[in-house]
Amino acid sequence: MNISLPDLKKGFTEAGYICNESTALTVFLTLELNKPLLIEGAPGVGKTEMGKVLAEIMAADLIRLQCYEGLDETKALYEWNYQRQLLRIQMNRNLEEGQVREEDLFSEQYLLERPLLKAIQAQKRPVLLIDEVDKCDPEFEAFLFEVLSDFQVSIPELGTIKARQIPVVVLTSNNERELSDGLKRRCLYLYLDFPSVEDEVRIIKAKVPEAADRLAWEVARVVARLRQEGDLRKKPSIAETLDWVRALVALNRSRLDGKLVGETLNLVLKTRADQEYFRQEIGAPEIDSVLKQSKDGGETSQCR
Repeated sequence: MNISLPDLKKGFTEAGYICNESTALTVFLTLELNKPLLIEGAPGVGKTEMGKVLAEIMAADLIRLQCYEGLDETKALYEWNYQRQLLRIQMNRNLEEGQVREEDLFSEQYLLERPLLKAIQAQKRPVLLIDEVDKCDPEFEAFLFEVLSDFQVSIPELGTIKARQIPVVVLTSNNERELSDGLKRRCLYLYLDFPSVEDEVRIIKAKVPEAADRLAWEVARVVARLRQEGDLRKKPSIAETLDWVRALVALNRSRLDGKLVGETLNLVLKTRADQEYFRQEIGAPEIDSVLKQSKDGGETSQCR
């Protein structure tokens, strides 16, 4: 499916994913050049959401590979259905039929597709989301680089399987470790940061339209203030901002103040240490001061 740059921008807008020109252009070139897209940034800035939104815009299947330490080829590429193979052998014995040939057991009907093989075998161009690639081991990263270079895999029992359609590949990284130069060279690169206050208000209004304008603005102000604290273990994500707004709407609140922030703090700060830091170092008076500030300022943000 070919998609124009204006249609891509429109798709982002309709999906409520706030996007600037540079980010939209990078994603468009990813689609046009059939190159993987590597998105880096802090947790909660909208990296994973990019893959989901792209699948929505393209009306494509989303195939997700969640990376973790110890992930290997069998979990990412394919496995044989050993239980079914053993059942086939046992059935043949019970029926007193001839011995099962090895090639009969290692055929496609006994193959369990994992995300990478599923993406390569897809009839229609899918979106392959490889999430948190920085969590996997360097050995698996090297294997992944080979797959993304040729979009084909070799299965000893079946031979080489080439991609029917080159998938749209989105890789995300939280920068927990440095990725290899080889993987980076293979990809187009995008860095996402937390949104400005203005863009976070736009996100809130797109995702929680029932929220009052003033409430949306005040929540965005407070969240931006919290993210400025370098000593917080986990800065509030965009998803947590939205959950907070939904909770405040459920409480029939149209305004925010320091006292209410303290009462609902567990919705936006998810560790006890961060909550204690807020009470000791920031507090309700500081929040009230933030909420009194004017609504001007804020730099242009990237996609959310």
